Amino acid sequence: MKAVLIAAVVSLVIALFGTPMFIRFLVRKGYGQFIRDDGPTSHHTKRGTPTMGGTVIVASSLVAYAVAHLVTGQGPTVSGLLVLFLMTGLGFVGFLDDYIKISKQRSLGLRSGEKLAGQTLVAVVFAILALQFPNEAFRTPASTSISFVRDTGLDLAFMGALVGVILFVIWANIIVAGTSNGVNLTDGLDGLATGASVMVFAAYVLIGIWQFNQNCQWNPGTKCYEVRDPHDLAIVAACGMGACFGFLWWNASPAKIFMGDTGSLALGGGLAGLAILTRTELLIVILGGLFVTITLSVIIQVASFKTTGRRVFRMAPLQHHFELLGWAEVTIVIRFWIIAGLFVALGLGLFYAEWVVGAG
Repeated sequence: MKAVLIAAVVSLVIALFGTPMFIRFLVRKGYGQFIRDDGPTSHHTKRGTPTMGGTVIVASSLVAYAVAHLVTGQGPTVSGLLVLFLMTGLGFVGFLDDYIKISKQRSLGLRSGEKLAGQTLVAVVFAILALQFPNEAFRTPASTSISFVRDTGLDLAFMGALVGVILFVIWANIIVAGTSNGVNLTDGLDGLATGASVMVFAAYVLIGIWQFNQNCQWNPGTKCYEVRDPHDLAIVAACGMGACFGFLWWNASPAKIFMGDTGSLALGGGLAGLAILTRTELLIVILGGLFVTITLSVIIQVASFKTTGRRVFRMAPLQHHFELLGWAEVTIVIRFWIIAGLFVALGLGLFYAEWVVGAG
């Protein structure tokens, strides 16, 4: 628990005081956000706001993780390092996308195929490594079983180990792509994605601590959790939570800096990694319900327009629909945060209820 607290505090402090220094650096370099002309007109005033703030979030998380382990004398685990690898790798893909946008002053950075290829490469490496490194109890960071609040009976290795690995890599890519792009689509208003991410990371802090206390390796029972390194995953989640909290001080309306694709892809990757390694792959759909809802709004809008020529929403993603209805940006953000909090509460409730019912 000490390491979890240290990770949260260190990442928060670094992000809180490191972000304004990064803002000054970006301003000197002239690295400002390019705003699309086809977006809400109220966003045109944001043109030139420093972006790539996700760099601070990733750096804060990495430093806080190292400090937490140095102070407590605990060694890092494979699970924790894998989530940080996924987070940093996707953050680098986003960084390339952001850098191209600001250096060429255009709304298009990496082409969609290039971005997808980068995300896929990082996710494939993560997925393959996650099935390696068994500990003394022969538990690997991930398993080929599809999970909800724990591994289910649906094993992707139903036709053998090789098929299981291939299907797991595909499954992991779906989770990573869905989560990272969900956070990316949510990052359209000041503080919206950052605040929602704080809540989901906080949920994984609680999940990791609970799984550590009820782990099959030292507390065997009918409802124990087959998770390799739950405590270290809680530390990683605390790093992400604290970093987002500190960054939110500067990202809240009116934002002094945007996280950019550097941040949104990194945060999505971190949450996806936590979902896979805590064996809560389907639960992330509920915990990250706001991200899912906003992503669905885009899918519905595109499908409706292509099939009927009509739009369901005035603009997608969903937050821009409410902007065009006349809602103030701060009002939308706060109400969407409330929705995000309700989804997190529902997800945690289901996670705990499953254990209570089973234990009873």
